[in-house]
Amino acid sequence: MNEAVAAADTAWILAAFTAVSLMVPGLALFYGGMVSVRNTLNMAMMTFGAFAVVGILWIVFGYSTVLGNSLGGLGIVGNPAEYFGSSALLDVPTEPGLPPALIAAFQLLFAGITVALISGSVADRMKFGAWMAFAGLWATLVYFPVAHWVFAFDSEDGSTIGGWIANRLGAVDFAGGTAVHVNAGVAALALVLVLGRRTSFTNPPRPHSLPLTMLGSGILFFGWFGFNGGSALAAGNNASVVVLNTVAAACAGTVSWLAVEWIRERHATSLGASSGIIAALVAITPACGAVSPLGALLVGALAGAVCCLAVSLKYRLGFDDALDVVGVHLVGGVLGTVLVGFLATESAPNAVNGLFYGGGLDLLWRQIVAVGAVLIYSFAVTWIIVMVLKKTMGIRVERDVELEGLDIALHGETAYVLDAPGPTSRVVKAADAIAGAENIATNAAPNSATI
Repeated sequence: MNEAVAAADTAWILAAFTAVSLMVPGLALFYGGMVSVRNTLNMAMMTFGAFAVVGILWIVFGYSTVLGNSLGGLGIVGNPAEYFGSSALLDVPTEPGLPPALIAAFQLLFAGITVALISGSVADRMKFGAWMAFAGLWATLVYFPVAHWVFAFDSEDGSTIGGWIANRLGAVDFAGGTAVHVNAGVAALALVLVLGRRTSFTNPPRPHSLPLTMLGSGILFFGWFGFNGGSALAAGNNASVVVLNTVAAACAGTVSWLAVEWIRERHATSLGASSGIIAALVAITPACGAVSPLGALLVGALAGAVCCLAVSLKYRLGFDDALDVVGVHLVGGVLGTVLVGFLATESAPNAVNGLFYGGGLDLLWRQIVAVGAVLIYSFAVTWIIVMVLKKTMGIRVERDVELEGLDIALHGETAYVLDAPGPTSRVVKAADAIAGAENIATNAAPNSATI
């Protein structure tokens, strides 16, 4: 690789990094608008808090665990000591190429966002301290190993052994359908089964600000171009195809979700549009480098329709997935990953054929095995983590706190301060104090009319 090409690739990944970083506030707004006004800040804090915890762990040992040389050459987990502390990433590459520090920063965003996705399932009822502990434990024991399976590739000279899904199994997952969305979705299911239902499960509060949710989905949409396009790790045709497939799927998913809503309820809602675009983006994440633009339309359309139907299952099955993490990320991630086995075409960047393009069942069974492995491992380990936290520190707030709202009880703040002073309106309190002092001074001054 010459220096000019390396510089262009580096610039593209830096731009992709910037786009993906906006997904953190985007997710906070997306989730925050869907809960009641009393829990808005708590949702934002769960997103930012989880991201911060995972970011610290990533620098210390996460990068090494995910992208380091596989322990024992088994493809299960990277050596956490190989790049411990990430100091080795400061070295200047001896040959033109992407700086390792940039790869580490880019993948840090993936790790933090994946954990933050889970928070939507436990809205309105989980202790903040327990959530922070869960974020750290889950990233260490679940995300880092699974990300190694999917994102760590063997080096060309054979000196570094990567994950078993990417190399031994040979499943296709361009940007994290399994490691990110299936992983987070099934973890959310395990978490809510242990945590239990909200007191308002049968009559949940209405979203307090759908414009916030739509703004959040728009920011996530923007960030997804960096998420998927940046996973090409180069500025070129592959990234361009991925970006085209991503936007195609998003359009189809929005329309199909709204169509299902209209058929079922005779309404096309803003929440449905926001959810449809996210469902389609979830599904196209593993497939964006494997399918044609027409295939991307089909992936997006199926994801919008199927996920729209799936979110209502929580009421039939009795699990309280508050903001539909299971219905969107688990279902959408599984759907998109499996559809690669049908719709992949060798003319796309991944250069492999699925069943519909003459590839037979070879790729399809690999996709199913990859999904099954992540489902089983993530659910089992997540269940254990949550049970341990439940028995030790407790994971659920008291009933009166849940009814009052978590913003004031856990964070001492309210999302909106209008005219009346509230418990956290420091500015209002200060203004009142100044006004009081001015009144005292005014009353103490001589009345000019009596002089």
